[in-house]
Amino acid sequence: MNKSPIVVVGIGEMGSVFARGFMRLGYPVYPVTRDTDINALASELPDPQLVLIAVGEATLQDTLKNIPSQWSGKLALLQNELLPKDYAHIDNPTVISVWFEKKKGQDSKPLIPSPAYGPQSQLLVDALNALDIPARSVASAEAMNFELVVKNVYIVTTNIAGLRVGGDVGTLWKEHEAFARDVANDVIDIQEALTEQTYDRDALIAAMLEAFEGDLEHKCMGRSAPARLARAIAHADNFGLSTPTLRAIAQETQS
Repeated sequence: MNKSPIVVVGIGEMGSVFARGFMRLGYPVYPVTRDTDINALASELPDPQLVLIAVGEATLQDTLKNIPSQWSGKLALLQNELLPKDYAHIDNPTVISVWFEKKKGQDSKPLIPSPAYGPQSQLLVDALNALDIPARSVASAEAMNFELVVKNVYIVTTNIAGLRVGGDVGTLWKEHEAFARDVANDVIDIQEALTEQTYDRDALIAAMLEAFEGDLEHKCMGRSAPARLARAIAHADNFGLSTPTLRAIAQETQS
């Protein structure tokens, strides 16, 4: 029996990994690039198994606005810095927090299993497992919310801390733990404001450290670090948060 098609919107490094996993499972995959007539494709494929939105976080909302109505209820999201407010207007989405690194010309490098939630979460898990990338389904929207915040705390904390100390996550924690905790607490303040929830900070830090252990040599500061800092400061301003450590780092990077 033929399997229903899967649409992948955005065939960068991440989209390509998932596309390969879907094909390994026997699904036909249809890519959407900038040159694709997405409405024509939706007319040809009105009822796909899944529509994976694999664009970067900066273009997510614009991309969602242009998704054909036939595909509503079929969407899956994988972006960094994703929170429930970003997809509250979407009908029953599937969400995954991606914990593997994929760079051009290199194999995928997992840190910890990638958690997924939603109607097609098991399909995403199976696709990654088919490529020997660990992944798991979580049981509830609340559990997924925590997982998304963990990823945000990890990526924003390490990126912003790296603007001051550089290096890798293992060195960050070994030599600059107090500083890293200060950055993380500012980041958690922002995450709590964005989600209108409070979290067990010890649990968030412990989960971040588990990800550190997955690759102690993971570099702190990616090329997105300055933009992440600017975004964090903008959120802090919007919510009236003091975030003293983030603001000190911002001052340093401007001087």
